[in-house]
Amino acid sequence: MTESAPGVPGVPGIPGVPGAPRSLRSRIVAISVAAAVLAGVAVAYTLHAAQRAQSADTTSEFGLDRGQLYFRSTEAGAGRVARLPASGKAAPQTARTTGGPSCERFYAAGGTGLCLQRRSGIPPKSYAVVLDDKLREKRRIALTGIPNRARVSASGRMLSWTMFATGDSYAGSSFSTRTSILDTRTGYLIKNMEEIPLTLDGRRYHAPDVNYWGVTFTKDDNVFYATVSTKGKTYLVRGDMKKWAATALRENVECPSLSPDDTRLAFKKRVREGTRDPWRLYVLDLRTMRERPLAERRNVDDQAAWLDDGTLAYALPGEGGRKQDIWAMPADGSGKPTLRVRGGSSPAAVR
Repeated sequence: MTESAPGVPGVPGIPGVPGAPRSLRSRIVAISVAAAVLAGVAVAYTLHAAQRAQSADTTSEFGLDRGQLYFRSTEAGAGRVARLPASGKAAPQTARTTGGPSCERFYAAGGTGLCLQRRSGIPPKSYAVVLDDKLREKRRIALTGIPNRARVSASGRMLSWTMFATGDSYAGSSFSTRTSILDTRTGYLIKNMEEIPLTLDGRRYHAPDVNYWGVTFTKDDNVFYATVSTKGKTYLVRGDMKKWAATALRENVECPSLSPDDTRLAFKKRVREGTRDPWRLYVLDLRTMRERPLAERRNVDDQAAWLDDGTLAYALPGEGGRKQDIWAMPADGSGKPTLRVRGGSSPAAVR
């Protein structure tokens, strides 16, 4: 005797499926269950793979060792952090140790690394990833914009990064930045440095076009220097975290970088109007406030890094088809630039 489908008089088998026998109905149910199980497994595997990929992306085969120059490789292991001995001349590709985290910008000091990442998608996503002395991820902060500058204080406690909110170059007039500071000891995050009260020409200054970038910290982790721009001009500012205040010191200073002994600032100075080769590297003596041009005569759009108290490193567009190379030169204006790393950017000497 056949079973009639509810609501479909005289139709045996599965409800709504005319003529389907019970055995076929059982098979359909079994197939549906199996498909659901397989779909669940596929989703779980995909999520697990994505988590593994993200974790592996910030796991390195090496840690932050003294006497090493870390950088973002633009050739072998492109986009990932690599290292070479901090002393010596340009080394061949085979001499570098690769396999570090994938970063758009990188810096390290005091057993702490800072990796700025950018992920493709709609919309693209950016992150500041805090790394320990083994280059393992400790904290991840979602960001908006394009990674541009990264710095870590000598102790490893204070971190700062700059993102382009609009535009992608300081050379033009149409750009906006957002610069943050993170205290890794307390976990306190300043999302936007524009909140810090600014004194300009002896007066408290307010303007909607204020932008900060290029932070560098003193050894006490309290005082910092940075660039601020407003009304078409750039200024060197000195900030105090405890007093929660910043004061402009002088004009035409961008991307300052403090020497290990806290006595000098390397910076890029605008020597030409427009967007074609506008900057040269200078060093400012903080005691006398006298500046000195350095031997590098090419245009440098980078926040130079101190390899030691007497040597600066910086990135330039690469030669021979390379995206970028790292160059080094004396910080006293003598000598001449020398190629330090073929195919690299974001230099950071771990001392």
